[in-house]
Amino acid sequence: MSINNPYQQYKKNQIETADQGKLIVMLYDGAIKFISRAIELMDRKKVTGEDIETIHKNIIRTQDIITELMSSLNMDAGDISQRLFSIYMYMNNKLIEGNIQKDSKPLTEVKNHLIELREAWFQAAKTVAQDPKQAVGSGAGGINIAT
Repeated sequence: MSINNPYQQYKKNQIETADQGKLIVMLYDGAIKFISRAIELMDRKKVTGEDIETIHKNIIRTQDIITELMSSLNMDAGDISQRLFSIYMYMNNKLIEGNIQKDSKPLTEVKNHLIELREAWFQAAKTVAQDPKQAVGSGAGGINIAT
């Protein structure tokens, strides 16, 4: 199946050519985008049935990304990966809570955590790009972001 949309082709090429650090940051960017959309819709004065469905889908997409981040952890790499796993579990629980209660407060909390973690991964990926010896996959951290 060929992709005719130039934007979709560009995004596909961007993903296929990104190093692991950039992919992690892209996952965070996606999660932040989806959770932001859910919060925006949830905070409307009048929420329609269609909005509820879109909110749910965006929360599920965010959970899918967090699950992907969890599965990319190298659990043999030490305490950092264990801590990240716990944070991801916490965020998933908050997403479930917000989805069930249709409350944006837990979603906003998750968004803030995602923004903080995204910035940390962005800085780590930038450091590795400048000096590949700084990569975390050699036993010092949780996800191998070596280029």
